[in-house]
Amino acid sequence: MKVAITGSSGLIGRALTASLQADDHEVVRLVRRPVRAAGEVRWDPRAADAGNPQLDGADAVVHLAGAGVGSRRWTASYKAEIRASRVLATQALATAMTRADPVPKTLVSGSAIGWYGGTGDRTVTEDDPAGDGFLARVVHDWEAAADPARAAGIRTAHTRSGLVLSPRGGVLARLALPARLGLLPRFGDGSQVMSWISLTDEVRAIRFLLDTETASGSFNLTAPNPVTNGELTATLHAAFRRPDLPWLRVPAPVLRLALGEMSSELLTSASVTPKRLRQAGFEFRYPTLAAALQAELGR
Repeated sequence: MKVAITGSSGLIGRALTASLQADDHEVVRLVRRPVRAAGEVRWDPRAADAGNPQLDGADAVVHLAGAGVGSRRWTASYKAEIRASRVLATQALATAMTRADPVPKTLVSGSAIGWYGGTGDRTVTEDDPAGDGFLARVVHDWEAAADPARAAGIRTAHTRSGLVLSPRGGVLARLALPARLGLLPRFGDGSQVMSWISLTDEVRAIRFLLDTETASGSFNLTAPNPVTNGELTATLHAAFRRPDLPWLRVPAPVLRLALGEMSSELLTSASVTPKRLRQAGFEFRYPTLAAALQAELGR
């Protein structure tokens, strides 16, 4: 299979590329910088036609590119960047796919559990509507931006990923050092629910959606056992064989002052389960947080 990937230099993209190549699939990396290596094709996600990337012969496209939600404070300009890097880029890529010869059969397009907004004390599935707030609106429009591919008959699956756990990047890489020192605090009161997935299962799920010809629509890429922030902190301390300090906290007002609107990502409950993924037949290798951390941290 020949697969074109955007965001191939990111945490998930690197792991997915390595996994596909290990099984002798051909990977074309769509890059925004000048081409520097074989297997790379330049594309411009801001162009109406994505800069006419060479997609001829590709069986599938995996779209993972986008400005990091947790990379910096959400200023007005950065919120515009988050939105444009997802909505405009997805629309451009989906349009470019319809012009390839032959047209690729499958689009797996990145999405996020931000679709649901804050879930409060409810656990949600793909059956639930979009929530409120900035990220919920972005994710709604992000998924809708793939409509040109759907209209052309391209099977389209959206991966609503939770917190992807890997020491090589993302939230776990930021939490690992204080946890290793036994000094990882809870955020706020620590009761907010966090939905997560190991990097291993994230890649396995994407490949499952690539291979499953009946899989279309939105899929929650979250492990079946979400945890509270307090449970995440305690389990991470245990993984590094450090005592947990439940009294060590960063108060919610301090987080809001330091991070602004982005603090909602740390303080708001998002209890999300993978109903459609499991119904399609996917089995998690690491369904519990302790097992996932042991595997990802190499312990």
